Amino acid sequence: MTKHFFGDTAVLLGRSLRHITRSVDTIITTAITPIVMLLLFVYVFGGAINTGSVSYVNYLLPGILLITVASGIAYTAFRLFMDMKSGIFERFQSMPIARSSVLWGHVLTSLVANVISLVVVVLAAVLMGFRSGAGVPAWLAVAGILILFTLALTWLAVIAGLSAKSVDGASAFSYPLIFLPFLSSAFVPTATMPGPVRAFAEHQPVTSIVNAIRNLYAQQPVGTDIWFALAWCAGILIVAYIFAMNSYRRKIS
Repeated sequence: MTKHFFGDTAVLLGRSLRHITRSVDTIITTAITPIVMLLLFVYVFGGAINTGSVSYVNYLLPGILLITVASGIAYTAFRLFMDMKSGIFERFQSMPIARSSVLWGHVLTSLVANVISLVVVVLAAVLMGFRSGAGVPAWLAVAGILILFTLALTWLAVIAGLSAKSVDGASAFSYPLIFLPFLSSAFVPTATMPGPVRAFAEHQPVTSIVNAIRNLYAQQPVGTDIWFALAWCAGILIVAYIFAMNSYRRKIS
């Protein structure tokens, strides 16, 4: 059964990846748009924001990386919704394949596509002056957090793709996720925010994740931020996975 699951998932992963390579708008949205935002904030707004001795591109990068993921997972919901409407799910049910591999094919496609987008955005940041003296362990920790964050949001996208009534509804769920970093420490220090906004910003998941990533590549003590970041990501992932699988079982029953 395990071998059957992995083989079926690999086939469905290849199918989804081929769809991405044929969709130019997907590549533009998931890679180019975050780079444009990076350019805009660094060269237009960066000079007006005081981040102390830290260059603004170094300060900004974690938030842009999270926006990259939030933008990319919208296509997971879209592709899943289109599969549901096209009747391909019914065809898969008639085949001797592992049922859960249908979802895992989409989830792993999202992970691969988002990792590529994240690498492209980091390379763009390097060209803009981003520098880090962090070692391999710190960067592996950063990668681990981003992968866990991507998986958590992707399973949320699966719920949206299975539950949406329209194409617009399948993709629109990601908009709040894209804007959430703006109400965090991603773009400006939370100390500059008004009281209620600051309270929200300091106690939402994005701030912990951003602070953990920023401190890791800046070779600064991460404190409790990394544990809060991991707890948020793991908690969202577990809850989203359970709800997604339950929704999927109802759809195919």
